[in-house]
Amino acid sequence: MTPDRLPLDAGLLSPVRAGAIVEWATSDQAFLRGMLDAEAALARAQARLGIVPAWASEGVTELCDKIEIDVVELARRARGAGNPVVPLLAELRAANSDLSGYIHRGATSQDIVDTALMLMATRAREVILADLDRILAALARLADEHRRTPMAGRTLGQHAVPVTFGVKAAGWLLLVLDARSALRDVRPPAQLGGAAGTLEGLGPAELIDRFADELGLARPVLPWHARRTAVAGLGAALATTTGALGKIAADVVLLAQNEIGEVAEPVAPGRGGSSAMPHKRNPVLSILVRSAASQVPALAQILQSSLVSEHERAAGAWHAEWLPFRECLRLTGGAAETAAELCGGLEIFPERMRANLEATGELSGGLGASVDLVDRALEAYRTSR
Repeated sequence: MTPDRLPLDAGLLSPVRAGAIVEWATSDQAFLRGMLDAEAALARAQARLGIVPAWASEGVTELCDKIEIDVVELARRARGAGNPVVPLLAELRAANSDLSGYIHRGATSQDIVDTALMLMATRAREVILADLDRILAALARLADEHRRTPMAGRTLGQHAVPVTFGVKAAGWLLLVLDARSALRDVRPPAQLGGAAGTLEGLGPAELIDRFADELGLARPVLPWHARRTAVAGLGAALATTTGALGKIAADVVLLAQNEIGEVAEPVAPGRGGSSAMPHKRNPVLSILVRSAASQVPALAQILQSSLVSEHERAAGAWHAEWLPFRECLRLTGGAAETAAELCGGLEIFPERMRANLEATGELSGGLGASVDLVDRALEAYRTSR
């Protein structure tokens, strides 16, 4: 391996997202596509307002659609300007000099990077929300099927009073329902402000709306170069999502312990094996989900810190957002896809639940309220759809 041709990150140190669908939406190529889409949308929006001729916007759109860019080389050249837009523009203008004056007209690098990040987030979010829907359907089924399956309630790690597995699954259901709502309610906005966020050299304020509409992003009231609530809010929603999934994973790890044995992860060839102890069946899916839940809040904290920035563009804080933002998307997407498999195939052992319940002595009690609670949770789920 030589430094002149570095390989792309395949997720060897992040197995929770390796091979997950979300990787396609958050790859370097996907981010490059987002930048190109933003440049093309800017030209089209300006053409709609008569700022550039229609033939130029058509040419820019075709150029951005067809040009081939070496991502590794582009990343290297980005070191010179501190962002990838500058070398990307050089590639675009060199490819068609007749369009040079109509590419990136009046925009600044942050407009393109921020918009590309929001496009990436929007595309990744659709993948994540689809997996959350799969998880919700699986949890609703578990809650319904086991509304009367008794098991020991556990508080502070000890047996408490009897509950049902349906109630436990209903609690998981509402956790994920809250997380889905938080993620669905965040609307990634387009970014367009020009050199200092005043639209100088770009066009009228209406251009912001036209640009956002071209990309299917939310319309911002003002450019948000130094107002980073969009990034921080997405990070918080992603942290909430992995936290909800991590809670499920933590419970499964405990319930799947040999001495408990009340649930088991779905079986698959080669899954859960140990390099030293062949008798083990490790709860690998839960472990992967928990790994993401441990990382995303810390990464989201970096995004929260970006709210404190200098004047009209932050020096370094803006650049520091890019990688943790993408990792939040990747880890959450990987956790959601993994949790969907976990919840969809989770094995439940009612006999073991009853045996563990009886081992503590007389813990009998009415479970009618538990059944009612499951019904309430299922009604909330049905209403949310």
